[in-house]
Amino acid sequence: MEEGVEDKTCMLQDSLELQAAEKPFYELLGKKYPPSPLHRTNDTNGNSESPDDDRDVYHSNYASSTNSSSYFGDNSSIQNHGEYTSQLQNSYRNSNGMISGVDGFVDSPSSTLQVPDSNSENHSVGQFRKGVEEASKFLPPGSEFFSNLEANELLLQKPKAVSSKEEVKVEMKEEGVYSPTGSRGKKHPHGGEDNNTEYERSSKLASVYIESTLRSKMFDMVLLCSVGEGKAQLKALQKTLQNGKSKNVQQNGMSKTVPRNRQSKGSNSGRRRGKKQRGNKDVVDLRTLLIHCSQAVAADDQRSANELLKQIRQHSSPFGDGNQRLAHIFADGLEARLAGTGSQIYKGLVNKRTPAADVLKAYHLYLAACPFRKISNFISNKTIRNEAVGATSLHVIDFGILYGFQWPTLIQRLSWRPGGPPKLRITGIDFPQPGFRPSERVEETGRRLAAYAENFDVPFEYHAIAKKWETIQMEELKINKDEFIVVNCLYRGKNLHDESMSVDSSRDIFLNLVRKINPDIFVHGVVNGAFNAPFFVTRFREALFHYSALFDMLETIVPHEDRERMLIEKEIFGREALNVIACEGWERVERPETYKQWQVRNLRAGFAQLPFDRELVKMAMAKVSSSYHKDFVIDEDSRWLLQGWKGRTTYALSCWKPA
Repeated sequence: MEEGVEDKTCMLQDSLELQAAEKPFYELLGKKYPPSPLHRTNDTNGNSESPDDDRDVYHSNYASSTNSSSYFGDNSSIQNHGEYTSQLQNSYRNSNGMISGVDGFVDSPSSTLQVPDSNSENHSVGQFRKGVEEASKFLPPGSEFFSNLEANELLLQKPKAVSSKEEVKVEMKEEGVYSPTGSRGKKHPHGGEDNNTEYERSSKLASVYIESTLRSKMFDMVLLCSVGEGKAQLKALQKTLQNGKSKNVQQNGMSKTVPRNRQSKGSNSGRRRGKKQRGNKDVVDLRTLLIHCSQAVAADDQRSANELLKQIRQHSSPFGDGNQRLAHIFADGLEARLAGTGSQIYKGLVNKRTPAADVLKAYHLYLAACPFRKISNFISNKTIRNEAVGATSLHVIDFGILYGFQWPTLIQRLSWRPGGPPKLRITGIDFPQPGFRPSERVEETGRRLAAYAENFDVPFEYHAIAKKWETIQMEELKINKDEFIVVNCLYRGKNLHDESMSVDSSRDIFLNLVRKINPDIFVHGVVNGAFNAPFFVTRFREALFHYSALFDMLETIVPHEDRERMLIEKEIFGREALNVIACEGWERVERPETYKQWQVRNLRAGFAQLPFDRELVKMAMAKVSSSYHKDFVIDEDSRWLLQGWKGRTTYALSCWKPA
């Protein structure tokens, strides 16, 4: 209580001293000094809840600008005037943003500007301009701090009448965090454009949903690539990759120069360093540096970890060769883990929406460069058609349907079946997406597949489920009698949690659900990886070996400057690696196991493994050997069809039925 009384006494004393300092200037100008700022009317309103508070701030700043001796003799006064001008330039900014505690002239989107007293309007503008001119002398040369002076004057002058439409327009701009420069979001008070960009990304509200193209010529070319024009385009892309890569190898081997359109480093100096390293054989063992850095991070030795990260950064680049790109991505993961920001960064990557056209182009490149997905789709679709040859109703329950790129070819082939196609029902199941539309992607997949079914005259029904797999009930699947049931799960079981998180493993719950469905066949594809260990260093080392094979594959087949290659490396492999390295607990969703571990789980759940048709396997092997790089591996082990690169198995496919 005593401190409050002392504060009020000091405020009153300051107010009286300010009035005594201002009164002589009003007398020199021939004006009558106002009795109290509380009695001023028709002043400009501010951002504060109480208009009187803002009038006090405005009056104090105005008085400081008119008092030339105290203004230029006191640095704090210059700072106050700078803050005031900043208020004018940011009058449309949201009061809850980065700049806090500064009152402006607009309180909310629906606020309207009030008009100053007409008797003192010209005087106020003139004094403000004079203060700005004097203050400009103390700014660095070329500064644009007061470049928006004309715009600022408009806030002090009498505004035009605002129509209801204009008010609505301002309100919408404020809702989108509008700024006078036309950008969305606010600039960080202590940072530059980078901080501003990051804040813009995190402060955007939900955007308007725009439905993407369900089917186009590009979709047909990529998704129907087994016959016709799609097959010819895929062959042409494979030929282009072969020619482009051989040309790059020839240029690098003979002239040891980087192609003109390649960016092996982020800058010119980086490219020179890359050539120097190749010319002088200055080779750095990035894999060893990464393993040592992971050990330092696990031991919480920040000094050693930062030193090793610095070395890795000097020799890695997202535009270099495969090892440099891999090291760059893994260094990002280690740095995020060291800073404790892995979960936030991963959530931002998950929330990022990649255009469907870019995803489609990357998928087309992936089909042309490596056989993993194409062979998996070919084996699974052919097996489904062979097993359901006499069925009149086919129900495919796809766990992890994603974009549904596997099924247009099946729909096309079913339309060719003698006697007419069966009725096709697809239940698309996927994990819920973050945001206000958790089932948006899986529903859009259904609309796209329905468009293909209509085009090929295949009776079609689609049911979308966007839930955690372990929470799905049998009733939600809407299984009918006398229909051939296929459960399909290709390479998405790795996102389920295991026994390390709960006694009831999500993987076992999923397999028990599939057993209750009692499907005619269960096609199961798994990512063959051992980086699900609870110990970080072991997990990091296994992940490094796994992704080294994938990055080496792309380095061998795809040119450096290919944009789709960069998207695959960054948006798919990079995001997965970040989750493995920098996330823990429930937030770590990349948990692959080996195919032998999955075999034990499937047998324990009550499934019996079926062999693939021998002719089908021979066709797949012949296709890999004739159309893809010689270092791709396709083999069989314990009725699993294995695929990999240079002897390392990365994917495994199997077929099961209830025992």
